[in-house]
Amino acid sequence: MSWSFYFFVVKLIGGRYLLFAGLAFILAYFVFRKHISFRKIQQRYPKSIDYIREIGFSLTTIAIFSLIPLLFIRNPAIRVHTNYYTDINQHGLFYFIIAFPIMLFLHDTYFYWAHRLMHHPALFRIFHLVHHKSVNPSPWAAYAFHPLEAIVEGGIVILFLFTIPIHTYHLPFFFLFMIVYNVYGHMGWELYPKGFNRHWLGRWVNTAVNHNQHHQYFKGNYGLYFLFWDRIMGTIREDYDQHYDEVKSRSKNNP
Repeated sequence: MSWSFYFFVVKLIGGRYLLFAGLAFILAYFVFRKHISFRKIQQRYPKSIDYIREIGFSLTTIAIFSLIPLLFIRNPAIRVHTNYYTDINQHGLFYFIIAFPIMLFLHDTYFYWAHRLMHHPALFRIFHLVHHKSVNPSPWAAYAFHPLEAIVEGGIVILFLFTIPIHTYHLPFFFLFMIVYNVYGHMGWELYPKGFNRHWLGRWVNTAVNHNQHHQYFKGNYGLYFLFWDRIMGTIREDYDQHYDEVKSRSKNNP
């Protein structure tokens, strides 16, 4: 195993976190704050101590996430038992492309059920309370997990490696998409347009309003990228559509 590889992954995942969370934070919370504050999902703002907590736990999560490629890909004794591959021709270009939506579906399913499990009273304080201390999350909360939850969240990569063929480029693109969507889900503003929640496609897509409600009320809206598990299992909040419509209907003179 190469620790230089580990620190490379830390810088890659950490750099993306700092870039996207930092960019969203600077633009929404400073540059355009006066112009868009009326559209903030929750009208109040987190305190400085909240930002510090979110960044601190996110950096810990990044350190844990970075261990997984080191242990399962750079370790020949384990890698030989995985489905990791480096030659696109081994499984063809079509699979190389279609693997990404498969990974998103698997991750969304894994997250939904792991998330619901961590909300069980016997597990919540141990695994998930740290993340829910961000009742009014900021972009910095994207990776703000307790170390035990970070291990659970990172387990999706292990599941990938032992269930489907995973190419060298799949994981970097997966982590890129994950951090972008996590930052969006926690930033505090809704970027999808008015009526998206009621569109035939949009009603199956998770939104910042949906996830913000989960942080605010602790119950319901357990999905990550999509809403089909929430809709199938009846765990989507009944006031979700009403709240989405209210947020997107605000005007500067009538927040």
